[in-house]
Amino acid sequence: MRLCRGFIKIYFSAVSLLLQSISFAQVTPIAPKEKTAFQTSSPWIPEIDVRSDIAIVYGAGDRPGLSFEQRVKSWRDRGYQTNFMTGIAWGGYENYFLGTWDGKNHFSDGQVTRNGDTIWHGHNVPYIVPSASFIEYMKTAVIKKVIDAGITSIFLEEPEFWARAGYSAGFKAEWQKYYGSPWKPQHESAENTYLSNKLKYHLYYNAIKEVSAYAKQYGKRKGLNVKVFIPTHSLVNYSSWQIVSPEASLASLPGIDGYIAQVWTGTSREPIFYNGKVKERVFENAFLEYGSMVSMTAPTKRKLFFLTDPIEDRQKDWQDYKQNYQATFTAKLLYPMVADYEVMPWPERIYTHPYKIAGTNQSTLIPRPYSTQMQIMVNALNNMPLTKNKISGSGGIGVLMCNSLMFQRFPTHNGFEDPRFSNFYGQTFPLLKAGVPVETVHLENLAYPETLKGIKVLILSYSNMKPMNADMHRYLAEWVKKGGVLVYCGRDNDPYQNVTEWWNTNGNHFKTPAEQLFQLLNIQPVSDDQKFSTGKGTVYLLRKNPKEFVMEEGGSYRFTSIIREAFEKDAKAGKLVYKNNFYLQRGAYDIVSVMEESISNEPFVVKGPVIDLFDPQLPLLDKKTVQPGQQAFLYNLTRVADKKHPSVLASASRIYDELVKNNSYSFISKSPAKTTNSMRVLLPAAPKAIMLSDHTGAALKEVTKTWDAGSQTLYLSFENNPEGTTIKLSW
Repeated sequence: MRLCRGFIKIYFSAVSLLLQSISFAQVTPIAPKEKTAFQTSSPWIPEIDVRSDIAIVYGAGDRPGLSFEQRVKSWRDRGYQTNFMTGIAWGGYENYFLGTWDGKNHFSDGQVTRNGDTIWHGHNVPYIVPSASFIEYMKTAVIKKVIDAGITSIFLEEPEFWARAGYSAGFKAEWQKYYGSPWKPQHESAENTYLSNKLKYHLYYNAIKEVSAYAKQYGKRKGLNVKVFIPTHSLVNYSSWQIVSPEASLASLPGIDGYIAQVWTGTSREPIFYNGKVKERVFENAFLEYGSMVSMTAPTKRKLFFLTDPIEDRQKDWQDYKQNYQATFTAKLLYPMVADYEVMPWPERIYTHPYKIAGTNQSTLIPRPYSTQMQIMVNALNNMPLTKNKISGSGGIGVLMCNSLMFQRFPTHNGFEDPRFSNFYGQTFPLLKAGVPVETVHLENLAYPETLKGIKVLILSYSNMKPMNADMHRYLAEWVKKGGVLVYCGRDNDPYQNVTEWWNTNGNHFKTPAEQLFQLLNIQPVSDDQKFSTGKGTVYLLRKNPKEFVMEEGGSYRFTSIIREAFEKDAKAGKLVYKNNFYLQRGAYDIVSVMEESISNEPFVVKGPVIDLFDPQLPLLDKKTVQPGQQAFLYNLTRVADKKHPSVLASASRIYDELVKNNSYSFISKSPAKTTNSMRVLLPAAPKAIMLSDHTGAALKEVTKTWDAGSQTLYLSFENNPEGTTIKLSW
């Protein structure tokens, strides 16, 4: 996830001075867990002591007065597991580009656009064409150093090749090696564009394959079990932003142990078409982004962390950040099969960098109410359970995706356009906006039996992607003939239909990939809209490009009518329920989102008593009413298993060393300095004594205390302390 390199340098100059005056206390490590994490370029300082399980130390470089190993040690000394992250397409690799690594200048490895401009990520750091020399550098100058420092979990972030790139000498040489023919400029034809992006995809697939294999092998030689993860944007976002990445294919690599789904306000606020209007629809977009990461990894059993960011890269104001953080946070919690999280990137940016105050030209550090709310949300993730409960709505409808979605986004050929990635959103948004929890399904994963488990209706279009091999169609045809229902949407008239690919080479002579699929399904379309029976299954053909469903006002009516018929009559999956909301129970937590532009403007009501976890005051509510365009995150007291057992129900801190005796309950609270705690504690009776003390044993003087007899909860608020605040309660 991007962070301004200038900010990092300024920040480190201040931090290195601070470190000279800090004596790192030796703390007994917390129990080894890998549920929550954050990434940071900083050494430990009290203002960013987030208290997740893992501190992912970013970058292997040394700074003046501060080595990489010292940064790692500063977090280890505070009880954190320490992992490592670095960019695989960019990073602090000036020694490589400037020639201090091997005596050669490597700026020729930069990604270059048609007009000859290098695409820069930072000063002296371009986005990279991953050449053999760069891969060797990553292995020997980065990965080896990290493993030698005792780190066994490595995150290779954002393998990104810009679609507008592909004109450098290095890329041309890679073209010759891969295709066995001279390079062709992508702007000259759709086929050149497709082949260019296919090569970009392959180059980063190969780079990650080699680097991850080296990490595993080198670790093994040292007696270490090294794991490799890929933090990456979703396929939805990369396709929208015109970036090429290996994405789903990496989930099958033996060297890859998991992913971080990098979804946040910056990706999800991308304006999109719906009902003929372009605007930001953050919750809905985030829901689809997280879903595409789930479908990419679930069949391969890879670990998946969900990321959300309380701010974003673009300079907005704190109110904007808060509103969109709540939307993306809610979207990720609506996936009950994921309970591991990167709770934030760059805490040094969140806590120590000023941003605008809404409606003014003034800037300020994160407002206390927002940091309190954020920490309540973050610490809830430490306890967020997996659940077999399902999100409300009619499940079993999937939209097929493929990595080739990234291959035909730029540039435009023969007048073909897909504004704002609308051919994808046309298949998903008409259903999502009606409260249908539509899933995405990766063509790359069809070989895994789990991929289509529970899917009743599949939606497919080759208007914005193409199948990358014939096996994809074989698996798809088998599924339909066994009783599946397929809805195919598309005019099949874009210029990418006849690129030189498997469906028109090596004995195949199909004009379009869909034509080959239809042959396997034993159907022969002769008109625009048709319905076919094949085996035990059904195929619908709708000769419209999906972008027409969202770019035109009211354009989705025919599409949604077909989906209803397919779901209810052919799949016999029950009534297709349309509504304006999503709801999920996860343990004691209630997660709610109510959408605008839906079938109604009715609010959604959750009966209490509940604690509102989006409110830093943690109020108790008899009911929570959620209006269209809003989300809610609630702790439902009706589902507390044992109301006589004392426990911290919600807190803007992490809780340690809980001790319950006959008439007392004590624990230690830790959270970043210069933030305000807010917590609600369940007790069997009204407290007779409430004692709070800091790590030196001194009593806290400024404490807010409120007892609520109806809920049997005690509300406390006080200044946070990363060294720990001891709370002792007796009744």
